[in-house]
Amino acid sequence: MLNALEVFTTVVVGVMVGVEFSVAFVVNRILDALPEDSGQLGRAHGGRMLGAVMPVWYIGSLVLSAVWAIAGWDRPGAGLVVTAGALLILSVIMSILLLVPINNRSKTWTAENRPEDWKEQLNRWDRFHYVRVAVIIAAFTLLVAALT
Repeated sequence: MLNALEVFTTVVVGVMVGVEFSVAFVVNRILDALPEDSGQLGRAHGGRMLGAVMPVWYIGSLVLSAVWAIAGWDRPGAGLVVTAGALLILSVIMSILLLVPINNRSKTWTAENRPEDWKEQLNRWDRFHYVRVAVIIAAFTLLVAALT
């Protein structure tokens, strides 16, 4: 049963990493290349859509990692799982303190109501997101290493 939990947790975190990596390095670059304000409107829509799903995914990944760490405490790799869990906690804290406030503002923007510094705010979100992606990649790597 523990083996199934380990694999399931690793897959869930891995898919989350893939989605967030894609947002950072593919989707946002595509949106930013669109003419006029189309990219900002696309980001607003993405913020609404992913903003509803990602909290469950982040917290779920953290809970799965915690259950793995507790259930496998006496097994090799437990320290890696605990460290991965700590990184996932950091990613949640980063999300709440740094990314969500910008996302909550930007997902309501239209051409008529967006602030003058909207591009700077999106660039700030992108920088924070790159760091968060690095953190969850590190967590995923530790979970993979704990499988062996």
